[in-house]
Amino acid sequence: MDNRLTGNRNRRLGAFAALSLATVASATGAADADWPVFGNDLANGRYSQLEQLTTDNVADLQLAWRVDTGKRGSFQATPIVREGIMYVSTPFNHVLALDAASGAQRWRYEHVLTTKEFCCGPANRGVGVAHGRVYMATLDGQLVALDAGTGELAWQAPIVDAEARSQQAQAREAITPLMGDSTFSGAKVTGGTGYSANMAPQVVGDTVLVGITGAGYGLHLDLEREAGEALSVVGLAGGLNGLRGFLVAYDAHTGQERWRWYSVQGPDWAGEYAERTAYGAELADRDGEAERVRAEEFAESWRLGGGSIWTTPAVDLELGLLYIGTGNPAPQMAGESRPGDNRDTVSLVALDLKTGREAWAYQQVPHDVWGYDVASPPVLASVFIDGAIREVVAQASKTGWIFMHDRRTGELLQRSEPFVPQRNLFRAPSAEGVEVAPAILGGASWSPMAYSPASASFFVAAIHQPATYYIRSLDGSQGPLRSYAYMELSGEERWGLLSALDARTGRLRWQQRTAQPLVGGVLATAGGLLFCGEGDGHFNAYDAENGERLWRWRAPYGVNAPPVTYSVDGRQYVAVAAGGNALFGFATGDAILTFALPAQGDVRR
Repeated sequence: MDNRLTGNRNRRLGAFAALSLATVASATGAADADWPVFGNDLANGRYSQLEQLTTDNVADLQLAWRVDTGKRGSFQATPIVREGIMYVSTPFNHVLALDAASGAQRWRYEHVLTTKEFCCGPANRGVGVAHGRVYMATLDGQLVALDAGTGELAWQAPIVDAEARSQQAQAREAITPLMGDSTFSGAKVTGGTGYSANMAPQVVGDTVLVGITGAGYGLHLDLEREAGEALSVVGLAGGLNGLRGFLVAYDAHTGQERWRWYSVQGPDWAGEYAERTAYGAELADRDGEAERVRAEEFAESWRLGGGSIWTTPAVDLELGLLYIGTGNPAPQMAGESRPGDNRDTVSLVALDLKTGREAWAYQQVPHDVWGYDVASPPVLASVFIDGAIREVVAQASKTGWIFMHDRRTGELLQRSEPFVPQRNLFRAPSAEGVEVAPAILGGASWSPMAYSPASASFFVAAIHQPATYYIRSLDGSQGPLRSYAYMELSGEERWGLLSALDARTGRLRWQQRTAQPLVGGVLATAGGLLFCGEGDGHFNAYDAENGERLWRWRAPYGVNAPPVTYSVDGRQYVAVAAGGNALFGFATGDAILTFALPAQGDVRR
């Protein structure tokens, strides 16, 4: 058998009462089935055993209910469904509890933010629910725990301390000298280095895991160009414009911190000066000797070294390991003042669940100067490879490959075929500019992929959006700043790709191209279906076997969030947040949309 995950591993998960998987409902069963955690289980596979919806009847799917949250903005949350209640976070950190069958509101929590300076926009990617609590990481760096029955605040714990806030202020001040440069005339600042949190917490037993973002973010600008507005991302070498990323574990009952793991560990973060990646791709433009010369001068660069934690961990309870991705090093794209490989940034990392100690790390891109964060959540699977079943952790990368590793050792078992076009990959920024694809947006960005054990297939929602990378030297009038690097998105060439890849071989099975980049993620079901949204408002169902589109529905806003499915009273629902994505120019809104096969008494909202 190709995969044992949904059998043996789910039985192991069942030993944890707070994380027990919901009873599976099928076309003939009347039981309920929840979507209890971010990825439906701790493996992050986004696969449901529900099969009431099939390739034969999905064309009859219709809107069962809709709720407008009143908080417009990039809407990226995964709804969590437990015991017939849906819990969903909105932009700017409100939380709604809704009847999962009708959409009727049970309660609403409104978080009062302590700052308006967010690194990465207003989006929140979901909540964790366990122990009668709803857990959410907030834009202002808090972990809040709400009473699941009433929405009242039970406790609140700081993720970011006072020292970190001081460093954040320095990082923002370091950017100001650059704003007078003619390259950025008329620029509007839309984001910058600064601690924030938007990942969905993962609750494992009585531990809550949450990470911080914005540590290696640089500066986001909207520029006025002849062809209209363009996005640019800037990084500055030599200044104090970075922070250190970290993952924190909290006691789920009290909010007391248990351990904290920094993605940049210390002075040894320089590591080696690799001329190739660990999987053999050439870093042709890298000058390791020049970096070694600067190593002593910038020996303290690790203190502001970046490495945000963008993604909700996958967890192997048997091994006692959790798996996370880390972001790009800081300064972003500008590598002059951070010599070396910048260890554990742009890496898939395994940590001990109890202590936070690092078990292994695999760096996808050493000394990254492109913004290739490991952002899409890792997925655990049991896959038949080379004559044996291997327990693997897989991750869909911004570079356009799926990397598959041995969970225990980190050994790279397989690198898939590219699922997006690759052009000038790993060519460094230049004064004249070099166009690279995939670029800073991916490949696979934060969007979660799905894994189907029925066909041993990964399903990836991806982006084709080249960017041109530049680097400029400074004349010394900007204080300690040596140079700056920036990128601009390239022209009209952009689209999305929904891909199916064979987990056993890494080969593409099929692809579907969409008009706009795919941002939001994929849901796979035992009914042979995939669900995925588009920025133009279309929400689609596909045949998982061949990629044929079988159904679509048009929302007023971009559908750029991960779909989920669940069952209440034997009726299967599919739900998704529709609120667009401002970064991509997709129409923003505030809708939660839930679909089902026709039945009497549907509530329209």
